[in-house]
Amino acid sequence: MRHEHAIVHHRALDFWSARAAVLVIICLQLLVINDLSFGPRWLAPAIEAALLAPLSIATAWTQMQTQKAVDHEHWYAIGRFRVFIRRTALVMTGVISIMNCGSLVFLVRALLEGHAGAGTTLLVDALNIWVTNVIVFALWFWSTDRGGPPTCGLVKRAQADFLFPQMTLPDRETQGWLPGFVDYVFLAFTNATAFSPTDTLPLTQRAKLLMMAEAMISLLTIALVAARAVNILA
Repeated sequence: MRHEHAIVHHRALDFWSARAAVLVIICLQLLVINDLSFGPRWLAPAIEAALLAPLSIATAWTQMQTQKAVDHEHWYAIGRFRVFIRRTALVMTGVISIMNCGSLVFLVRALLEGHAGAGTTLLVDALNIWVTNVIVFALWFWSTDRGGPPTCGLVKRAQADFLFPQMTLPDRETQGWLPGFVDYVFLAFTNATAFSPTDTLPLTQRAKLLMMAEAMISLLTIALVAARAVNILA
């Protein structure tokens, strides 16, 4: 049981970091200058907040229950509840992804039609979409690697989707090392800027498709929208 307690305690900060990342996305969506959202401006943040609130409560409840778990039946119940939390979190991440891609499509269409606003607003909205893209794919990477947070480090048969540098070191100190949410944020950031893997390699088709999707969105945002905004400012 000590192993399970140690793993859950180690990953507790990751859960709250992910919840905080969603709050950042909600704030970014409210700060979009142009009309680039499906429906009213408040619709996407409202849906995400409605999912985030019970997720946060469920996460806090689960972490309190782990302190009381003493046998396998308790851990089994906690594990099932954590899987439910993960599925809900994946739905929320999917909603964010759809809304962010929709914002990019609306911005590109407005740009091509010639009524996308001033160059300054274009640049701000492009940066907003790019930052949201980095955060949302960090959430995807974190939620899918090794079966997601509910099983990472607890289930030996879980397959790794990414090869981090620490996993290749022979040192005893790195044995049993687990990537945290910040590691996935760094992975998403480097993939969005370099448009290719840097120090972390994708191992599965799912991971490769996710990295391709993030790089494509980032490239479209930077190369088309941001470049056009700079030209307008010049």
